[in-house]
Amino acid sequence: MKLQNRLILLGVTAMAVGGFVLSQIFIHEKNRKELREIAKDIADHWKEKLDLTPSQTEELENIIIEFTIKKNDIINSDAASPEKIKKLQKVQRREHRDLKKILNEEKFNTYTGTNKNLPNNILNSISA
Repeated sequence: MKLQNRLILLGVTAMAVGGFVLSQIFIHEKNRKELREIAKDIADHWKEKLDLTPSQTEELENIIIEFTIKKNDIINSDAASPEKIKKLQKVQRREHRDLKKILNEEKFNTYTGTNKNLPNNILNSISA
């Protein structure tokens, strides 16, 4: 193959890969923007419920985003269910550790207690 043909092939390949990368960045950014909006809504809800300061609310929003991404990566992985559960429990322990840094014990217990009851509330509403 001539050098000119190789360069053309290399250029076309580079453009195709570049297009793929740009599309992935765009899709990721769109998903991240949606996640930021949802996390902000959740953090604002907790701001009112727990009487959080603006800095606590911002930190809570960042924690929600960070750990939602980590949990989704685990859930979407090809790992077996028992392994996923172990990884999710480990991530949840780290999430709780970070939450304890910004919330006092009473606020932390209110936050985690409400979140622990969510699955039961959902199941009860489906059953009714």
